Amino acid sequence: MSARPVFIGSEVVEKFLKFPVLVQHLEKALADFSSGREGGVVQPLRTVLEVSKYRGFLGVMPAYNETDDTLTTKVVTFYESETPSSRSLHQSTVLLFEPSNGILKAVIEGKVITDRRTAAVSAIATKLLQSASSRVLCILGSGSQAHSHYEAFTELFTFKEVRVWSRARKNAEQFARTVTGVVKVCDSAKEAVTGADVIVTVTMATQPVLFGEWVKPGAHINAVGACRPEWRELDDELMKNCVLYVDSREAASLESGDVLLSGVEIFAELGEVVKGTKPALTEKTTVFKSVGMAIEDTVSAKLVFDSWSRSEETE
Repeated sequence: MSARPVFIGSEVVEKFLKFPVLVQHLEKALADFSSGREGGVVQPLRTVLEVSKYRGFLGVMPAYNETDDTLTTKVVTFYESETPSSRSLHQSTVLLFEPSNGILKAVIEGKVITDRRTAAVSAIATKLLQSASSRVLCILGSGSQAHSHYEAFTELFTFKEVRVWSRARKNAEQFARTVTGVVKVCDSAKEAVTGADVIVTVTMATQPVLFGEWVKPGAHINAVGACRPEWRELDDELMKNCVLYVDSREAASLESGDVLLSGVEIFAELGEVVKGTKPALTEKTTVFKSVGMAIEDTVSAKLVFDSWSRSEETE
């Protein structure tokens, strides 16, 4: 009989999934994905089941990385509004398999993986696409993705000012109290955005909260929310006057309301910029629309599992 799979919880994931190393591995994964079949990434579109009674969704995200022989599936749930419980609106679990025989090796708590790999990919986009003179960071949203993006961006970049806005000011104030460093809490999204060099939208908005008339020419935007075809975070003016980068052309064209409803043409996948086959137009206003990819979870899960395994061997 096969051994039981190990369970790796959030504290272990937090311990072993560090941004500098994660960024390096994700850059390679993005480039491999954008190389097509020769990149060794096998990743179908995610399957999403609507749980309409509770305004929720269940997603299944499998991927196989032939390069390092890693097979995973992430199961994720997300909800539009608060449920009767006090749990997060997003929950996820990553299942790590032995590719040669399909045996389940590990069940890994996925929320920290999702938060950190998403922030790390946004950081890669920002490194490539921001202006060299970027000084002001703006975060629209105050949830777990806002926290992970703040952690990644303040660790990997140097900003003179960080601003945050949330629909409920008390949530933005709570965010500012719980993070390390000084954060300016803004009364409106417009106030937070005006003059900002790098903007991160991590909201559960279904209608635009970021408008092109507010955005400084040459700013870079990481659009992380609005993960359904009918949801928006960015308005048409911003979308039509930006250079649009995505993680996956196919997924963004089918899943992102910001892309679908604006009708804007995708300029490049982020992996193409990493590879050098498409340029980073840093003099333009740029948007990186992140829908999230299973290969990012695969890479992250392998990092965690390998680090955990080594630590077990030395104890």
